Amino acid sequence: MALEDIEVFTEVVDAKSFTRAAKRLGMPTSTVSSKIARLEEKLGTTLIQRTTRQLSVTSEGKTYYAYCARALAELAEADRALARASAEPAGTLRVTAPADLAHAVLAPVVQTYLARHPRVSVELIVTNRKVDLVAEGIDLAVRIGNLTDSSLIARKFLDARVGLWASEKYLERHGIPQTVADLAHHEMIEMTLARGEVKLLNEDGIAVEVDFSGRLATDDMHNCRTLIETGAGIGPLADFMGEDMSVSNQLVRVLPSLSSVTASAYFIYPAQRFVSQNVRTFIDCALGPS
Repeated sequence: MALEDIEVFTEVVDAKSFTRAAKRLGMPTSTVSSKIARLEEKLGTTLIQRTTRQLSVTSEGKTYYAYCARALAELAEADRALARASAEPAGTLRVTAPADLAHAVLAPVVQTYLARHPRVSVELIVTNRKVDLVAEGIDLAVRIGNLTDSSLIARKFLDARVGLWASEKYLERHGIPQTVADLAHHEMIEMTLARGEVKLLNEDGIAVEVDFSGRLATDDMHNCRTLIETGAGIGPLADFMGEDMSVSNQLVRVLPSLSSVTASAYFIYPAQRFVSQNVRTFIDCALGPS
């Protein structure tokens, strides 16, 4: 059933004339007549009785008109709703991210985003699990590493490297290590999830063996930062987690020539023809308009 034929039919009924309906629609009267005839043929019933002077809507036509008018009104409202949505973000945006990025980087973005767009609410799902975005109804994810799923779209969020960090108060008590060998005399905090994965390189790009084994270990980088802040020892942190604390002189980069290779974090969202305004404006808030 062609939507245009239904629109023409309702216009004829409203205008009570093929000629007036044709003028309103900007098409020849013969075209209007042929569309009504085609609609009646598809439905297998007469909708409008035609005479040389007037037309009358059959009982079947009146019933059909009532349904068509409601359906067209709903479609018009849907168009208006989408137009409003494209003009201003609204509703709930569901975002997922691993704990370290959520706490250190994403939380300030969420705060700024909510201030800019008062009609939007954000649900932030903090998990290190790789979430199935479509199955779990997630609008946007932040993930580290290259994208392998072709059904998803990726936009780079940030680049990060891991280095060694300590608190001012720890270094005041234990001194500042000058060489890798000096680390053997310090309390080291181990990141168990990164064990064997994060390799520190010197300024020449050569891997340096750092012994993190000791009395303290954690599987969460945010918890690692908290331990470093309290003066528990020297530990590995992504630069985006350490640098915001170094501004207030709470954390200090130790042996700054040592760092991991660069890893990138990406905004990930399902591939679709039209990206929602909520997703688009959130990414713009984090990166700046593209």
